[in-house]
Amino acid sequence: MVEILSLGRFHLHQNRPDLRRWVPAFLSSHKTLFTVLWLAAFASVFIWQRNAVVGGFSFLRWGVASRPIPRLRPVAFNLTDFGGVGDGVTLNTEAFQRAVYAISKLGKKGGGQLNVPPGRWLTAPFNLTSHMTLFLADDAEILAIENEKYWPLMPPLPSYGYGREHHGPRFGSFIHGQNLKDVVITGHNGTINGQGQAWWKKYRQKLLNNTRGPLVQIMWSSDILISNITLRDSPFWTLHPYDCKNVTIRNVTILAPIFEAPNTDGIDPDSCEDMVIEDCYISVGDDAIAIKSGWDQYGIAYGRPSMNILIRNLVVQSMVSAGVSIGSEMSGGVSNVTVENLLVWSSRRAVRIKTAPGRGGYVQNINYRNLTFDNVRVGIVIKTDYNEHPDEGYDPKALPILKDISFIGVHGQGVRVPVRIHGSEEILVRNITFQDMSVGLTYKKKHIFQCAFVQGRVIGTIFPAPCENLDLYDEQKRLVKRSMSQNVTDIDYDF
Repeated sequence: MVEILSLGRFHLHQNRPDLRRWVPAFLSSHKTLFTVLWLAAFASVFIWQRNAVVGGFSFLRWGVASRPIPRLRPVAFNLTDFGGVGDGVTLNTEAFQRAVYAISKLGKKGGGQLNVPPGRWLTAPFNLTSHMTLFLADDAEILAIENEKYWPLMPPLPSYGYGREHHGPRFGSFIHGQNLKDVVITGHNGTINGQGQAWWKKYRQKLLNNTRGPLVQIMWSSDILISNITLRDSPFWTLHPYDCKNVTIRNVTILAPIFEAPNTDGIDPDSCEDMVIEDCYISVGDDAIAIKSGWDQYGIAYGRPSMNILIRNLVVQSMVSAGVSIGSEMSGGVSNVTVENLLVWSSRRAVRIKTAPGRGGYVQNINYRNLTFDNVRVGIVIKTDYNEHPDEGYDPKALPILKDISFIGVHGQGVRVPVRIHGSEEILVRNITFQDMSVGLTYKKKHIFQCAFVQGRVIGTIFPAPCENLDLYDEQKRLVKRSMSQNVTDIDYDF
């Protein structure tokens, strides 16, 4: 189902050769892949920073006429048809609302397309509708109004029972959708800009009484495609699909300052099913990707897992949290996740699974393949004591299950601690596999492959040498040496 959206009239990305985000999945050599991905990451950051100096003007398109906007629906409108003015000052909320209302009447005819021409289109938050394509032209930028009085308040998410930062209502997202079907957000790499700086400052100064809103949030919806756009400076989480099915996110750049932009996660699949995230570049102030499924007793009661998720061909950076995380809000369960062809560079952590007593749920059947770490403090992290709870109503005896997790093809350089798996007596990490691993280190202490309460295996020779908790197998997967104890603990958080 997920791949349906990449076919036919939705197959837009092949017409836009965006080398800074394209990561060739077909490369079999990890060294070649590492080189190409590193160059892509460097080029992306260089281009972003150079454009930012001149207020977003793109040197790559200097003197080149804007490309014609393809017509992807039977009916297409321009925002200017509804009175839109792209001067960065005029408030265009009514223009967006009128356009969406017009498209909402066209569902039986195949829907409608709203073209956002080049310009800076300031607006308050607005909603999408079913059978809609929102198309951002070259040099089009939708700007979120900074004044919080324009942002609506919404009830807490049912699987969280709490606004996430505050009790009570939360701010809605800048671009929002609920109970929708067949929605496309795409373009010629136009930008949706949350102008989050004012929100970050108020958050740090504790001046907000409600949880900040995401940049784009789509809830209880299906058949969603988001491609060929840039999302930047979200007030809170950037792209948050919630309880959605059949979602494709492709060729998307997500940017926020790597420091001083709190909780600006890149993409947070939350209780989602059948999802592909591919060919993206993400550099933000929290997790680049965080897979979630609800928080403690609220997530257990809501009972919607995140499952069947493919993440591939990404370049990501996170100096505060991790490149790709699962949890810590995973109480509805997370299963059948594949992460492959991933470069994490200049980051605090590369890939992480985090949970705690009280979460319940499970994280199982998680497969990581062809990971490259460049200048990462900790490469692989599994943490079972992430004790942050919505309220005192959680059950500390609701213990999560962590099992069937594999890491095959892990390479890179400049890594301080390659593996830190911190299970516990209550939460044992079971059936974990390492194969084809060679990571260049920057630290020479003894316990650089750290384990506690872990059961699993190593296939073949890996570097650095694994912890004592794991069984050893040869390349033909024949048992060579069985671990004497899975409970050995050599976790050292001092480095």
